[in-house]
Amino acid sequence: MDLGLKGKVAVITGGSEGIGKASAVKLAEEGATVVICARREDVLEAAAAEAREASGGDVTGISTDVTDPAQLASLFDRVVETHGRLDILVNNAGSSAASYFGDVSDEEWQYDLDLKLFGAIRCSRLAIPHMRKQGGGRIVNVTAVAGKAPPGSSVPTSVSRAAGIALTKVMSKDYAADQILVNTVCIGLVKSGQIDRQWMADRENEPDLTRDEWYERRGKAIPVGRVGEAEEAANVIAFLASDAASYVTGSSIHIDGGSAATV
Repeated sequence: MDLGLKGKVAVITGGSEGIGKASAVKLAEEGATVVICARREDVLEAAAAEAREASGGDVTGISTDVTDPAQLASLFDRVVETHGRLDILVNNAGSSAASYFGDVSDEEWQYDLDLKLFGAIRCSRLAIPHMRKQGGGRIVNVTAVAGKAPPGSSVPTSVSRAAGIALTKVMSKDYAADQILVNTVCIGLVKSGQIDRQWMADRENEPDLTRDEWYERRGKAIPVGRVGEAEEAANVIAFLASDAASYVTGSSIHIDGGSAATV
């Protein structure tokens, strides 16, 4: 199926690993020109090279801290100056910081909101004028199922993700007349660098625990019986960014193997 992405230009934040990198591969395979950003320049460049090789497409990296407004302004200026347009924004930068409410400091709250919520706000604010000028675009906010039904000890991430879901709905209403379609994917347990770091932390108590064994254990609690792959999330993101989703806006799609308590 041709998703109609040839000639489109996409920016993906948090693009150096996991869902961000997998989305870069998928969009590039479909013919889009993709710019990924993340803070660690060496990791970002390696990810861009891997994505180019895997997709056979055009993927480049620009080192950017999404909590820094000046760096974000520079990123979007460079993208438009280089490629002449901007069609797709995937707000994927984030982390899975989750703790007991009483243990989270003001500084941790502020950083999480700056990274996830304000990162998406600032990137969208910079992208929308370019999309408007050319008659439309697509924004996909990567959030989490915990933003809809937060478990205990899930802050600050569940709260910032809930805000991201609300942001999606508001923006979808405000920009529908401009043909800028805004949706969110609510992620459950999907393999990524963030989740791998949880496995590595658990190995402190079980040094012989392999990554595959750890994921197999986690998968037993998921209705489909396994942990998701980053590529499975990327497929849904590519659909929402495409002509195939031309009548979809303000929607949230769970990518969670059936584990969410909400619809």
